[in-house]
Amino acid sequence: MSRLTGIFTPNLVPLDQRGEINESELRRYVDWLIDRGVHGLYPNGSTGEFTRFTVEERRRIVEIIADQVDGRVPILAGAAEANVRETVAACEYYHGLGVRAVAIVAPFYYRLGPEAVYAYFKEIARNTPVDVTLYNIPMFASPIDVATVCRLAEECEKVVAIKDSSGDLPHMIRMIQAVRPLRPEFSFLTGWDASLMLMLLAGCDGGTNASSGVVPEVTRKLYELTLAGKLDEARQVQYSLVTLFDAMILGPEFPDGFRLGASLRGFRMGQGRQPQTSTQVRDLETLSSTLQGLLSAQGCGADQGSGSPESGREVDVGSAEVSDLVETILGELKRRGVALV
Repeated sequence: MSRLTGIFTPNLVPLDQRGEINESELRRYVDWLIDRGVHGLYPNGSTGEFTRFTVEERRRIVEIIADQVDGRVPILAGAAEANVRETVAACEYYHGLGVRAVAIVAPFYYRLGPEAVYAYFKEIARNTPVDVTLYNIPMFASPIDVATVCRLAEECEKVVAIKDSSGDLPHMIRMIQAVRPLRPEFSFLTGWDASLMLMLLAGCDGGTNASSGVVPEVTRKLYELTLAGKLDEARQVQYSLVTLFDAMILGPEFPDGFRLGASLRGFRMGQGRQPQTSTQVRDLETLSSTLQGLLSAQGCGADQGSGSPESGREVDVGSAEVSDLVETILGELKRRGVALV
């Protein structure tokens, strides 16, 4: 099995007006991401709002993506469930779909110490048929410390990587320094877009970056420039990416800024499942203008290739897409208080 390297995009999930998975738009989004150069796809992550979907929906999301990808890029499937038994069941199911590996967050809700975190992953590693990527996101789940990563890497052949979304550069350096001598093939992925360049320079193999779901061509460029040693160019790309990343993550509730960004690239993302107040809706409308300017500055406006009709060109639009679009428009008019008679 090849190592996990490059940019794995944490997939957003388009929803229709009923709040259900918009399969046709998800398939279109997957093709667009691959066409724009992402190295892999990462469904059911935090950006993909995995906790807001049912078990059946999470499995369906990976089914759709695996079918659409058809082996073109590797898939790192989020398999975190509420307990070991259900997590192992998810690992088995995704293994059957042919994913390269699964990503499993440390236990959440209950804040556990290092021994308990180690025992949790050890039990999963003992029973999983598919390779496991540890997922450290201490703002939402029990932290995975360096000593625990070392123990798991040394004892568990199925544990092949860690995705770290802490944004803590010294922590990443300490992990790489401690684990790589034990497991040279072990992969390190960063989930913090604002320090992607620095993490790569420190020895990371790639990233699972939410921004890549909005500007995949930019994160790919940053990755390639950094690995090629073109650091002055890479630094400028990183600076511009930080500005865009901050606008999407710091203002609205996560990941609404990224959903808005993908919408501005030409995708019908729909409204997320988390209810919003009128104030939140107005804030997103204000943010839309800011993001449009930032995307335009990067040469990343609404993409004709993503399905927007070009002037003078006939576009074959399916009845399901027309229905989704009509429902989206009607829902927006209703939200704005426009009466239809």
